[in-house]
Amino acid sequence: MVHTLNSAAADIAMIGRIHAVPSILQVVAESSGLRFVTIARVTDQHWAACAVLDRLGFGLQVGGELPLPSTLCQEVLASLGTVVIDKASTDPVYRDHDAPRQYRFESYISVPIVLGEGSFFGTLCAFDPLPARLKGSSVQAMMEGFARLIAVQIDSEAQMLRTEAALRHERELAELREQFIAVLGHDLRNPLFAIEAGAQLLLRRRHDERNRAVLDHIVSCSRRASRLVEDVLDFARGKLGSGLSVHMQECPELAVTLRHVVDELQHIHPHRSLLLQLGELAGVHCDGERVGQLLSNLLSNAIVHGAADTPVTVRAGCEGGYFVLSVHNHGEPIETALLGKLFQPFSRLATEPTRSGLGLGLYIAQQIAQAHGATLDVSSSKALGTLFTFRLPLPSSDTSLALPAPK
Repeated sequence: MVHTLNSAAADIAMIGRIHAVPSILQVVAESSGLRFVTIARVTDQHWAACAVLDRLGFGLQVGGELPLPSTLCQEVLASLGTVVIDKASTDPVYRDHDAPRQYRFESYISVPIVLGEGSFFGTLCAFDPLPARLKGSSVQAMMEGFARLIAVQIDSEAQMLRTEAALRHERELAELREQFIAVLGHDLRNPLFAIEAGAQLLLRRRHDERNRAVLDHIVSCSRRASRLVEDVLDFARGKLGSGLSVHMQECPELAVTLRHVVDELQHIHPHRSLLLQLGELAGVHCDGERVGQLLSNLLSNAIVHGAADTPVTVRAGCEGGYFVLSVHNHGEPIETALLGKLFQPFSRLATEPTRSGLGLGLYIAQQIAQAHGATLDVSSSKALGTLFTFRLPLPSSDTSLALPAPK
């Protein structure tokens, strides 16, 4: 198999980056007495010089090409074996070959350079107008060793080039991610905010019931679109960027935040029963806004999947050195096979309405937990219902207030 991954120019440049090549050519010339030494890039159609040591005045430069049929490298390519000639004019195999007469050499040696994956790159070859003892000599063994060394260096250079190309690709992807996040963060959120603010302003004026219903619908849709944008933005940060960021601090207003989330979803779902049980929350260090977002996602999920005739219970408090926030609902249990997939992005249950969201809510909730250094677990059974539990270590383990079990 002939090495064809790069153009001849790229292969010549790669040989030029191998610092040992000039020394190899010089050692070959000094040890063998052959005054022309080259590394040739050989394909089934072309012969090009990648490195040259010319003490004969032969005139071939790096990048120079010779007709492949006029060289003996064609035989090396065909056999993948070394061609050695001590005296071409009397050699029984090559005395009638055009190459010795055309290039006026008597002694000649050409060694194949075979890369690690078995492909043929070219040859390390040398010749001289004077005859020399080369067959079976230390010169032949040395040049074959140098050919293997060159092959290793070529493989290393090729791997480095692939790595550099991969890094450039990753940098380009990183720039695209940043642009994507910027578009979501600015170009989409700002117009949605303007739509909602304008609709809110119009709602303050007198309108008939039909116009008010239209404006309420505009506000509702803009808020829903904003939530979807926030979900995708958080997905981009968590999956494509550097992860969700949290601002850890003491949260004395955490109870207010959690109550606000429950009240907001109760307003959206007036026919559902949502119960909030708050224990002692003093000393909790967290990102209150992110914890509120986590609760909103878990509670929305429970409302969608929970039994409509039973309450959804939210409990928050401190116990055993942890801040514990849980959301519990009754209804059909989650299949065991699906439990491990709940926190994957864009995942849905088979019973989930197709327009209930993007399927990012639980994924984002888990990302918020991980950013806090906390855990988010789920259990589900017919008898006990479905329970999501967020556990955040407290700065100190003095708190031991137990929470009542969900009913």
